[in-house]
Amino acid sequence: MPTVQHFRHIAMSLDGTTEAPHFERVAFKVARIYATLAPDGLTANLKLSRDEQEFKCMMAPEAFRPVPNAWGQQGWTTVTLAALNPVELQAALELAWQHALPRKRARRQAT
Repeated sequence: MPTVQHFRHIAMSLDGTTEAPHFERVAFKVARIYATLAPDGLTANLKLSRDEQEFKCMMAPEAFRPVPNAWGQQGWTTVTLAALNPVELQAALELAWQHALPRKRARRQAT
């Protein structure tokens, strides 16, 4: 079961990531925010595409659910850390990180 320390370590290991306060949460960003960590450390929100969100929520509903509002309709997805293993968390964070890269860099990463 990943902890807040695992989450932070993985996020900060992704190239260009910075950490900063974001309202009552902690945000992780490159060009844009791709993840926020809840103050209680039990959940995080990740920015996925709508297709990725739908797939993750279908395959692991105990771990992934859309944020319940317009943010969720934009792909923001709540992740329950205790429902993932470290490899699953890393994969989800890397996916979200790719969406936050500067547009030019994201295109280079895809090729």
